[in-house]
Amino acid sequence: MSQARIQVPDRVKEVAREDFEHAKELASEALRSAAYLYPFKGIMYFFTHRSLWKPLAAKIVPTISLGLGVTVLMFAVTYVPQVALLTLVNDPLAIFTTVLLVLSEASTIFNVLSKNFLIDDALIDTFDGTLLSRNMTSLVATEREVKRGSDPVGKLGKLVAKPFAKFTPKAIIRYFMYLPLNLIPVVGTVLFVILQGRKFGPTAHARYFQLKQMKKQEKEHFIEQRKAAYASFGIPAVLLELVPIAGIFFSFTNTVGAALWAADMEQTNNSGESTTAPNLRNQAQLAKKSE
Repeated sequence: MSQARIQVPDRVKEVAREDFEHAKELASEALRSAAYLYPFKGIMYFFTHRSLWKPLAAKIVPTISLGLGVTVLMFAVTYVPQVALLTLVNDPLAIFTTVLLVLSEASTIFNVLSKNFLIDDALIDTFDGTLLSRNMTSLVATEREVKRGSDPVGKLGKLVAKPFAKFTPKAIIRYFMYLPLNLIPVVGTVLFVILQGRKFGPTAHARYFQLKQMKKQEKEHFIEQRKAAYASFGIPAVLLELVPIAGIFFSFTNTVGAALWAADMEQTNNSGESTTAPNLRNQAQLAKKSE
């Protein structure tokens, strides 16, 4: 009996040690990838490349109006009952945590509405325009027409297909399942952002996966190999998009950052692991044989 009591804590310690080592390895991999810098690189690149402003400029008025409307409505309707509930849980921080919770809820509703009905095409144009500004014409041309000219956005022609995954019912349900984490002061909010960031990273490269013509299995393998990097990209990106109203601006800069990351992957493709889907590689080999 006493031996069993000794073994149980030892096993718990062993599992905890393994989990800690795994988490440490993922954190180290995330730091080495430097993917967390791309949301901020996206901001700088967006500011210094005026041609990329066009998709946002075309949608700025309706999206800001939507963002203001959703935020005001959420505070008017949900703040008082939620602050009353949170006062029972974390009284000293109730006002602060409720503000964060309502902002998070408003941001989610806004993102669902805007990305489904207002800015979907604009985000695609921003991603493709950024790739063209990095001389990734052949990559963009796999899924849309590319015209002649010097303006990256102006060169964008007709789309073959729209790749950006819209918010699915499962994604929305998962989001609201995680919302109660915000009831836990500080730590809960951090966990909430981390969980959202893990999903956000791969979603930001939805267009890249389509341009690479990746099949489902190829995409899953690609993401699994870079799951730490995608999480490190997604966490700051999620935090930026949680900012009320300004979140729409950061949706575009995050898209720019994701495209810059994709362009860097393409440029290092020859020296690192190939990110090219098999059908594209086969096409390239056939082209070489025919020359």
